[in-house]
Amino acid sequence: TILKCLDDPDILEGRTERYVDTPYGKPSDALILGKIKNVECVLLARHGRQHTIMPSEVNFQANIWALREEGCTHLLVTTACGSLREEIQPGDIVIIDQFIDSDFQ
Repeated sequence: TILKCLDDPDILEGRTERYVDTPYGKPSDALILGKIKNVECVLLARHGRQHTIMPSEVNFQANIWALREEGCTHLLVTTACGSLREEIQPGDIVIIDQFIDSDFQ
């Protein structure tokens, strides 16, 4: 499934790791850089690769800053939460069309 692929740094060709600091502190883990089918990509495990960071402790500002500094212009974020809608089955991909960012100014 795509969720498995995006969680597996072996999908990247020419993979390298970069640990960075930001004005907001350290990101959740190293940035993993490489290419997927000749497209430069960066993977970042927002809960850490060992899943040791609780959701309320994720340093989102540092994560976004680090990705932006690396040149990322788009983010593809996966989640493992479920749905209350019966027609949405495990493994389905859902793209949100409504998003409320309470910190947006």
